[in-house]
Amino acid sequence: MKKPLLAFVLGIASLTAHAAGWPDRPVTLVVPFPPGGSTDQVARALAADMDQTLHQNFIVENRAGATGVIGAGFVQRAKPDGYTFLVTSLGPLVIVPHLLKNLPFDPLKDFTPITVAVSSPNVLVVPGNSPFKSVADLIAYEKAHPDKVTFASSGVGSSDHLSAVLFWQRTGTTGIHVPYQGGGPAQTGLMSGQVDASFQNLNTVLPYIQAGRMRALGITSAARSPLLPNVSTMAEAGVKHMVVTSWQAVVAPKGMPAALRAKVAAAFVKALGDSKVKTPFTSVGYDMIADTPDQFARFMKQDSARWKAVIAAGHVTVN
Repeated sequence: MKKPLLAFVLGIASLTAHAAGWPDRPVTLVVPFPPGGSTDQVARALAADMDQTLHQNFIVENRAGATGVIGAGFVQRAKPDGYTFLVTSLGPLVIVPHLLKNLPFDPLKDFTPITVAVSSPNVLVVPGNSPFKSVADLIAYEKAHPDKVTFASSGVGSSDHLSAVLFWQRTGTTGIHVPYQGGGPAQTGLMSGQVDASFQNLNTVLPYIQAGRMRALGITSAARSPLLPNVSTMAEAGVKHMVVTSWQAVVAPKGMPAALRAKVAAAFVKALGDSKVKTPFTSVGYDMIADTPDQFARFMKQDSARWKAVIAAGHVTVN
C-alpha cells in the first residue's frame, strides 16, 4: 500500500477508534458571533448540560466577525475528531454564501451536519402606538405609498432583513430597509418610532409585545404560537408561502467518521431533550428540533436554495 493511502486509512481508523472514548478531553463549541445573542445562549446551554452528563469540559469560544465567516472558517479548518464544533445561526450556512463572493468554504460540502438545535418564527411587529393594527393595514398602506414604510433589521442578510424582502415579494409591495448593528438596536429603533415595522425573532421581542411596547401583526410560523394565540399566521393574514424560521444548529468539520458522528449527534440531541435546556427555550417561543444529521443535511440544502432565490429576486447585496 502506498504511503499516502496508508496514512489516510490509518487516520480514518484512528478517528473511528476515538468514537468509543469520546470525549476524553475538553470540547470547544465555537460561536461565530459576540456573547449574549441567541446563538451564544444555545451554545452555553448545551455546554453546561454536556459538562455534567459527559463529565468533560465543553468550552464556548466566541470568534465573531465577517457575518460569522471567521468563526465558521476556523471550524472548517479544524480536525474532524469531535473536539471542535460550530454552533451557529442559519446565516453563515444558508444566507451568507449567496451574499459574499469568494467565501473560503462551501457550507453544503465543507461541514459535517450534526443537528438543528432550535428554531423560532419571526413576528411582524410595529411600535405599540402604530396606526397599523393588522397585516392588511400595513399592506394597504404600502400599496398606496410605495417605498415609504421603513423596516428595521439586525443587518443586511439577516433573517429579519430577508423576511422583509420575502414579504415584499409575496405581497407585491416595496419598503425601505433600515439595517442596524444587531437585533437589540433594531428593536430600540422600532420602539422609539425611528422605523415603522420589523420582522424579529419571537423569543427576542415577546417581552416587549407583552408589555405593549410593540404590537404583533402576524407570525411567520405554520400555526399560531401558543405564546401569542391571538396573533394570526401570515397565511391567515392572506400572505401565502411566508413560513420563515430562524434557527441555530451544530456542525463539525468535514470528514467526521460515521461512528463518531452518530455518537456526538446522540449526545447533542440528548442535551436538547433535557428539561434544564429545553424549558427555558420553549418558554420564550423556541421550538426544539434535535433532528438527525441526515435530516439536517437535507433541510440545509433546501433552506439554502430557498434563500438563494429570495436574495436573487430581491437583488440583495452586501456593500
